[in-house]
Amino acid sequence: MVTVRSHALARLVAWGRVGIGVTALAAPTLMTRPWVGDAAEDPSVRLLARTMGGRDLALGAGALRALAGTAPEARPWVALGGLADAVDAVVTLMAFRTLPRLGRWGILASTVGAAAISLGVAASLDPLPTDR
Repeated sequence: MVTVRSHALARLVAWGRVGIGVTALAAPTLMTRPWVGDAAEDPSVRLLARTMGGRDLALGAGALRALAGTAPEARPWVALGGLADAVDAVVTLMAFRTLPRLGRWGILASTVGAAAISLGVAASLDPLPTDR
C-alpha cells in the first residue's frame, strides 16, 4: 500500500533529521567541515551549526510526533523539513564557488536529495487508516 510506504519513508527521513540534529548539537565541527572547510573550527560557525541542529531536531521530532497518529498534520511537518533542505540547497548554490572543492558536491547532492525526498513523500502522505 502506497500510504504505508510513504509513512515508513517519512519516518525514516524524520529519524535521519533527528540524527543530524543531535550530531550537529553534539559535534558541530563534524557537520560543518564538509560545508565550510577549516572555518568549521570558528566558534561562530559552531554556534550556527548548533542552531541548525536544533532546527533539524525540532523538525524531525515534530514529523515523528505527527506520523505517530493518523492526523493529517504529518504532511506539513515533512514538507517543512523539505523546504528547509531546499533553502539549504539554494544557499549552497549561491556560495558554491567559495566552498571547499571536496565537500561542495556532496553537500549540494545531500541537500537537493533530502529536499526532493521530503517534498515528494509529503505530497504522497495521507493519514493511515485507523485499523493498522
